[in-house]
Amino acid sequence: MSRGGKAHNWYYDELKQVGVDYTDKIMVEEYDSDMQNLRDIKKELEEISTSISLKADQVIIEIGTGTGEFGIEASKYCKKVIAVDVSKAMLDFAHEKAKMRKRSNIEFVHGGFLTYTHQGELADVVITQLALHHLPDFWKMVALKRISKMLKDGGRLYIRDVVFPSGVEDYDGFFNKIINRLEIEVGAKIAEETKIHIKEEYSTFDWIMESLLTKAGFTLDEIKYYNEFLATYVCTKKKSS
Repeated sequence: MSRGGKAHNWYYDELKQVGVDYTDKIMVEEYDSDMQNLRDIKKELEEISTSISLKADQVIIEIGTGTGEFGIEASKYCKKVIAVDVSKAMLDFAHEKAKMRKRSNIEFVHGGFLTYTHQGELADVVITQLALHHLPDFWKMVALKRISKMLKDGGRLYIRDVVFPSGVEDYDGFFNKIINRLEIEVGAKIAEETKIHIKEEYSTFDWIMESLLTKAGFTLDEIKYYNEFLATYVCTKKKSS
């Protein structure tokens, strides 16, 4: 689990816990269990693979791998996965899971958008899901520019994250509706975590995300907004001039 770099001393501290505490082993195990129940990883990988045209000879960087479920599954269909996360506890859990499933083409790295240092050949794909919102908008731009430097020209970037619509007139009503719906559909725990997300984390507006990606050197190939607060962006790194 090497290659996590040391950021400048004026950098935002992405290793500092924000929102729900996932440094605790019990919380990590609960998170993994929740994700097993809430996510259909095989379907998720199929959809993403189609969007980015995933190939067997490609190198993927997954930033925000969590407990590794997606990265481990993706490693079956590509040359190598570099799985990056700011939580050492989550990485340890993911590493053990990969060993149990006999996946040897995964490298686990303790770091994040601002601290991961890429080495060797440039990557073909960067995937990040439900992680970029941990950074304020200025640092999102820094992160996206760093991602661009990790990718080959024409490399693909896939982002899925919480992104808020900018056309809402009543945000009190908007968020209350979401929280109440989540409590009914998936339970009080997820609803409470959503409150923490809104209060303490850094999800931004749709138009800001689109602008950040464009200005960081990406072409927006596919944009999807759904379920009131989720978004996916499929992007291509522009060729260096």
